[in-house]
Amino acid sequence: MSKRKLRIALAGNPNSGKTTIFNALTGAHHKVGNYPGVTVEKKEGQRIRGDRVYHFIDLPGIYSLTAYSIDEVVTRDFLLDEKPDLIIDVLDSTNLERHLYLCLQFQELGIPVIGALNMTDEAEAKGIKIDAEALSRILGIPMVKTIGTHGTGIDFLLDKVDETLEHPQPQDRSIRYGDEIEAKLQRLQTLINLDEHFAARFPSRWLAVKLLEKDANAYERLKDHSNGPSIAAEARDAISWLEKHYGKDNEIVLSEQRYGYIRGAVKECIKIVKKPDFSITEAIDRVIMHPVLSMPIFILVLWAMFQITFTLGEYPMAWLESFFSWLSGVLYQMLPESGFRSLIIDGVIAGVGGVLSFVPLIIILFFLLSILEDIGYMSRAAFATDKFLHTFGLHGQSIFPMMLGFGCSVPAIMAARTLNSRRDRILTILVIPFISCGAKLPVYVLLAAAFFPDNPALIVMAIYGIGVVLSLVAAFVLNRTILRGDPTPFVMELPPYRAPTLRGIIWHVWDKTREYIKKAGTVILAASILIWAITTFPSSSLPESQKEALKVSYLAEHPESSQKMLDQYLEVQASEYQLAHSLAGIIGRTIEPVFKPLGFDWKIAVAMVTGFTAKEVIVSTLGILYGVGQGESEASEGLRAALQHDPVWNPLVAFVLMLFVLVIPPCFAAQATIRAELGWSWWAFSVVTLLVFGWLLGLAVYQIGILAGVGL
Repeated sequence: MSKRKLRIALAGNPNSGKTTIFNALTGAHHKVGNYPGVTVEKKEGQRIRGDRVYHFIDLPGIYSLTAYSIDEVVTRDFLLDEKPDLIIDVLDSTNLERHLYLCLQFQELGIPVIGALNMTDEAEAKGIKIDAEALSRILGIPMVKTIGTHGTGIDFLLDKVDETLEHPQPQDRSIRYGDEIEAKLQRLQTLINLDEHFAARFPSRWLAVKLLEKDANAYERLKDHSNGPSIAAEARDAISWLEKHYGKDNEIVLSEQRYGYIRGAVKECIKIVKKPDFSITEAIDRVIMHPVLSMPIFILVLWAMFQITFTLGEYPMAWLESFFSWLSGVLYQMLPESGFRSLIIDGVIAGVGGVLSFVPLIIILFFLLSILEDIGYMSRAAFATDKFLHTFGLHGQSIFPMMLGFGCSVPAIMAARTLNSRRDRILTILVIPFISCGAKLPVYVLLAAAFFPDNPALIVMAIYGIGVVLSLVAAFVLNRTILRGDPTPFVMELPPYRAPTLRGIIWHVWDKTREYIKKAGTVILAASILIWAITTFPSSSLPESQKEALKVSYLAEHPESSQKMLDQYLEVQASEYQLAHSLAGIIGRTIEPVFKPLGFDWKIAVAMVTGFTAKEVIVSTLGILYGVGQGESEASEGLRAALQHDPVWNPLVAFVLMLFVLVIPPCFAAQATIRAELGWSWWAFSVVTLLVFGWLLGLAVYQIGILAGVGL
């Protein structure tokens, strides 16, 4: 007997604990993807109970179904077009009046709704006692008390889902807006219902309300109605009459009606047993949100986060590097000399192994970011930096994607979707590439350790700081040229401080780490194989005449050398000859003139080209080009020594290369995300601008350094 499948949407305001409820419902049985046409994250999961399969869709957190941000558009369109069997609206029990506003809008969709009164433990701690049954009777919506972090009430919630679907409540319990408004709504609903096919697609009550709210999307949807123009005209006449009658904007009138209804319900169903004299949240915020102290505290938090990441990550990185070096040695002995052995050791392990060595840094960084988000500091950081960012034309909420950019540019760019203004989204996305992501860290670590051995951490932190400064300067310039305008007002609900849950943090870190590992096993693997191929083919052997000349020259300069040392020297020369005559050598020497003014030779040029796929590939490319790919990672003495002994390299070249890597366009995945978010034109603008600016910045720093004699 087949199991009945139910599609259930999880919705609610941000910071309501929706994700914890989703995790409690699905456990580890969920997958992450994107909604069609946009890069908004889509989480889906299942739970099997009895003869039913519950398929949960975790919708983006929103405040209203009036769509301004991409998140709101996605949630609205999903509910209207996909029509799930039921909506679970996750509500913050400590702030019901604010959260019930969205619940009333869900009710008007004609889809069964259940309210999950989440964080009831926090509400009780604040002396808030909620009569869930009374609230259910007043609103006509089943209400279930839950504590998502502990999994409390989840089984009862599923019981209520079954009960609601088996015995659906009548759909006439939605809010009444007053006689005048209701008369207009009834008239519009009647006209909408004349087109049965259209009315089956869009709930007439919801659409009528949205028309009176002047929702542009609602009027756009009327184009599919057989009598759309006359309905639109009727709606505009109704708006004009109502605004004259009430003496204020119709959106405000409808909003006031909803909040009045909610306040009445809350008054009947909620009692304040006690009001704590002391609030931990308020006490902490007096310091964290202090007008003077907030920015220094924010900077200190960031410094501590990176310091912890680098300090703790050093040891597991070294272990992984040793493991891959050992693995290369074992395979070198096991496999016969062949192209396949070279592919596996010089290509796959050298490329992918070197990147995977940085997984500990990624885990630690996202672990710390997850803690900051869970405890409620991220929202405060946005407020703390809002005024400062406004100076450069950025929205205060831009700090979220910018901070995520330290981990990976892809989720950082996606996070900009939460900004309501398209101008703010464009500006934020365009400056994110200046933020050093985790993929650039291997390059910084390699070069800083090789050419600045006394202060490698300081150099790396300086590059990170330069990236932040450049992002602000870029925002300032764009804000005063092609993206003129003021950032939209910053309004956000500050959640109370909460203890993070280990389970939630682990799931969050695993999701992000999995993406990094997936990238290593796909994009970077393919790039590493490609690099190996273009450095291996066409195969060329060192001519015997040249080999003899090199032998005579070496023995003349090193008369005491052993046969082994001579063989090693000739092997290196043969590798250099092969490399120079390979496809990589041909490509490198062709594009070398472009990079020469920056102090880069053809090998660095090749690494820069391959690095466009993923920045980690730059390190594996250099390892292969310098003949140290056999188990050598970016932290290996072999690669560092090879760079140090090459006359092309010096501290100035290394620093210019770090700056160039900082500024040039991000990986292909990030570029694809920019294109998906902003379109082809803005993507092209981003790529061209970053390339030109990166080259000019590198040129300026190198030439000034040469004139000043710095770093040579």
